[in-house]
Amino acid sequence: MILSMTGFAAVTSDLPGVSLSVELRSVNHRYLDLQVRLPDELRGFESVLRERIAAELKRGKVECRVSLSRSAPGAATLAVDGSRVEQLAAASAAVQRHAPDVAPLTVAEILRWPGVLAEPTVAPEELAARVHELVGTALGDLNASRAREGAKLAAMLDEHCAAIEVQVERVAPRIPAVHAAFLDKLGARLREAGLDPDQERLKQELALFAAKIDVAEELSRLATHVAEVRRVLKAGGSAGKRLDFLMQELHREANTLGSKSVDAELSQASLELKVLIEQMREQVQNLE
Repeated sequence: MILSMTGFAAVTSDLPGVSLSVELRSVNHRYLDLQVRLPDELRGFESVLRERIAAELKRGKVECRVSLSRSAPGAATLAVDGSRVEQLAAASAAVQRHAPDVAPLTVAEILRWPGVLAEPTVAPEELAARVHELVGTALGDLNASRAREGAKLAAMLDEHCAAIEVQVERVAPRIPAVHAAFLDKLGARLREAGLDPDQERLKQELALFAAKIDVAEELSRLATHVAEVRRVLKAGGSAGKRLDFLMQELHREANTLGSKSVDAELSQASLELKVLIEQMREQVQNLE
């Protein structure tokens, strides 16, 4: 499976009095550049989260943002500390025995007393376990997103490989005729200049020049590199760097093809090849 380096995932979870959310964003980068943003309550988990994410992702600029928000104060009104209320009631009754004229505590006063409305709390161990669970879910969603994007990029690269093969197949049969026509034209010009193209020395020079403009080797290497691109795409995994190297090799062969060209159609094919390869190179930058 080919993975893109571009992806996004977001998951949330509610605990008593606390809401947790994890966001993962990734874009293309030469190496793995990981940024982890945590609330103060979770600072101690940063190194563990970094190891967890680095074990899953190989390349890309990745941002992991964990947010923790407390529930609204009104949500705590249902959590009343009964033992605290009993203590207040006993204390109020004791005060009234000593001072009968003192008014008893009202319900509103009891509710406002510190500790009566108990805010729900989550044990640190449970919080850590839930964060790890959410990060694992987010990583799964992120990888699924990157896999979908990678499949689209792989399909595009395969289409461009087919287009490169079309260009190679179009010009390859013309090479012998192009060389023969060019050598005939060059021989005619030599005869016009009063030289004999059949002289041994000129024959040697023409043979050397014919070897210099021969592009059969470049066409063969283009076909070989295209086959290797397809093999890498089929193998999957972290193929971005290998494909980037192959794009450089393809571009080099296309350039050489253009520099050796002695025919307008061959020059046009070289230009088309360079456009296709550049489009592929831009997309390869997004692969892991």
